[in-house]
Amino acid sequence: MQRSLPTWLFRTSVDLMFDGSFRAPIERAVRPVGMLLRRTGMSPDHLTILGVLFAVAAAVAIANGKLQGGLALVILAALPDMLDGALAKASNTASQRGAFFDSVVDRVTDSILFGGVAWYFASDKSPHLALLPMAIMGVSSLISYERAKAEALGLYAKGGLMERAERIIVLCAGLLFDSLLVPILWIMLVLTVATAIQRFVQVWRQAEVSSTTQAKRDVRKVRRMSRQSARASRRQLSVVSRQRKRQRNG
Repeated sequence: MQRSLPTWLFRTSVDLMFDGSFRAPIERAVRPVGMLLRRTGMSPDHLTILGVLFAVAAAVAIANGKLQGGLALVILAALPDMLDGALAKASNTASQRGAFFDSVVDRVTDSILFGGVAWYFASDKSPHLALLPMAIMGVSSLISYERAKAEALGLYAKGGLMERAERIIVLCAGLLFDSLLVPILWIMLVLTVATAIQRFVQVWRQAEVSSTTQAKRDVRKVRRMSRQSARASRRQLSVVSRQRKRQRNG
């Protein structure tokens, strides 16, 4: 008998996450910018590396207590990350290698930024507070791992209350209001833990299927692949047939 797991943990995750609500409109908005950047000869990797450099500068500013300056640099670091995908599509250079590189750099950038916050806490506030941004990074890594492992298993693991975009936005709010930085980071930690739990439950429910249900899914998958293969074969035969007709007519 299937166990009934609570749905409140992820019922609103897709509705609340930034990517699910705003990614498509933002991609449409930056598409013309991607076309302009293509004319400069820049590559998406150049933008990705530029974002890392801005993130390093932001972390240094934050570590030295220049929170508003760090905020401006965090925003500048986010812009290349927003535009590299548009440039890749405009220049027709989107690839698995580029997607992998961008994903890895995102994790590196997050570590640099929260490392700067940890340094600031250790230097100007309490050394114990430095554990707060590090805890956020640790749980964030768990969220990323959950998605990577789930997708490797052929399961879905997107969504959540505090994904990367939300973390950057909330961090910017904390940098804007110095006195609220610590409570904002505590809220971020709680929501990040909630997101990790959401994804775990989401994947757990998908993986918890009976052998009969899984067998039916496998049959449907084989049939779908067979139909796709048949259509591809028919298209190929049609192309060969047209080529032969042209040769005979020629």
